[in-house]
Amino acid sequence: QAHLEESGGGLVQPGGSLRLSCVTSGFAFAKFGVKWYRQAPGKQRELVASISWSGASTTYADSVKGRFTISRDNAKNAVYLQMNSLKPDDTAVYYCMINGYWGQGTQVTVSS
Repeated sequence: QAHLEESGGGLVQPGGSLRLSCVTSGFAFAKFGVKWYRQAPGKQRELVASISWSGASTTYADSVKGRFTISRDNAKNAVYLQMNSLKPDDTAVYYCMINGYWGQGTQVTVSS
């Protein structure tokens, strides 16, 4: 059974950094691209970043381009989201999605 678990969220001041992790099990992780989404209170879920199965191709939302970096380690069945220069607008629950499966999310709060 597919399982995804995000971690690494927390409270950080504006300008700070966090590294989110999504560790998976129960399916052939290395065959699939991965997407990070986020959902802020009262807003629709937003695609933040994506990475191809090999890691060779990545895409980013304009709002995070140049600040966030998505990466993956197929040997560890894991995907990461390095978030730098965080802003209050980055506050949201962050989810990873692979082949239609979702994790439970991890809360990121950017506040002074």
